[in-house]
Amino acid sequence: MLTKSNFKEWFNRYKYAELASTSAALTTSLFSKIYSGLTTAYLITIAEYLAFYGVILFSSYKKLARQNQVLDKKTTFSDVLSLLKNLVLEFGYPAFLDFLVVRPFCMYWMPILCGNYFFGIILGKITADSCFYFFTILNYEIIKRRKN
Repeated sequence: MLTKSNFKEWFNRYKYAELASTSAALTTSLFSKIYSGLTTAYLITIAEYLAFYGVILFSSYKKLARQNQVLDKKTTFSDVLSLLKNLVLEFGYPAFLDFLVVRPFCMYWMPILCGNYFFGIILGKITADSCFYFFTILNYEIIKRRKN
């Protein structure tokens, strides 16, 4: 059952990564003045991914290290591998589908359909994020239940 605390947890987990990826998307969209629409759509997608996963990796490692510090335990290579495995399980196939199909499609077509480039990029991002987060959050909840 979904509760307010679920949404708060998800928001807190993804907010900084989402802020970084949105900033990257909007900044990279400026390349539309240089490159074609499809090229720009893929550049936006790549920039979003670098920003998003950079923040996710950094914050997840920081959280792990902090938890280990509270337990007066060193963060081992095995801990880092386990963290990476869980991130791949959480983001794996949603990221694959998002990167190859959904996000470039949305980033290419939404500005055309809207008739306003900036609004179209925002709408494309929201549409792609909705698809991405549906599967990602589903995976995240499955991983959490397996840990408990």
